[in-house]
Amino acid sequence: MLIVKIISTLSNCMKTRAYAIITAGGTGRRMGGDIAKQFLEVGGKPILLRTIELFRNLPFDVEIILVLPAEYKEYWKGYCVTNSLWFKHTLVSGGITRFHSVKNALELVPDGAVVAVHDGVRPFVPKEMLERLLNYNFKETGAAGVIPVMPSIESMRKKSYDNMGNLVGAECVNRDNYMFVQTPQVFDSTLLKEAYKQAYSPNFTDDASVVESKGYKVLFDSGSRFNIKITTPEDLKLGEIILNYQSF
Repeated sequence: MLIVKIISTLSNCMKTRAYAIITAGGTGRRMGGDIAKQFLEVGGKPILLRTIELFRNLPFDVEIILVLPAEYKEYWKGYCVTNSLWFKHTLVSGGITRFHSVKNALELVPDGAVVAVHDGVRPFVPKEMLERLLNYNFKETGAAGVIPVMPSIESMRKKSYDNMGNLVGAECVNRDNYMFVQTPQVFDSTLLKEAYKQAYSPNFTDDASVVESKGYKVLFDSGSRFNIKITTPEDLKLGEIILNYQSF
């Protein structure tokens, strides 16, 4: 693990220490090109930097832990130096899966804190939504965490396959029974760390599923249509539109 120590200028207004684990360990093959998607630019600035700035622009301190592929650490450090980005953050190497990446980062998070786990390619979380999630009172609710969700607005079908793995049909399902899950997912750090002591399972699709597998309660809160995950070239174009809208 490499720790980048730089000066932070934010004031701390939270009673509990807050951490943000920003996962940017992917290579973005669906995006194409020669550079990982988190370093592509939207509005003249890397997606990843815009995501980090979400937490840096809050009215309270959030300690940032950035998970990167090992081969991109030097690239990121060089970018920070070239662009005079002197803010405090910690670099952690990504693991073989997202589960292992988050587990690596949690080694740097103390018990008794609030920790948000966020996709590095979700740079448009509304500020009020982010503040609301990070200020959840888990002791009062008895929950281990809270996650943002959105209702499905499209018709949905469940695919079926034959024994050879070929698609043979798709059954209509009631979309009201489903919802889309976003990040940041925010947790009591003590309980999240405890949940991540488990062995990896392919059933762990996000941090909430890891926590729930230990029997802990997770709450739902409203997500945002602007909180897109940039994974395709079309998403980049949509990101430019959202950025222009948010600038008004």
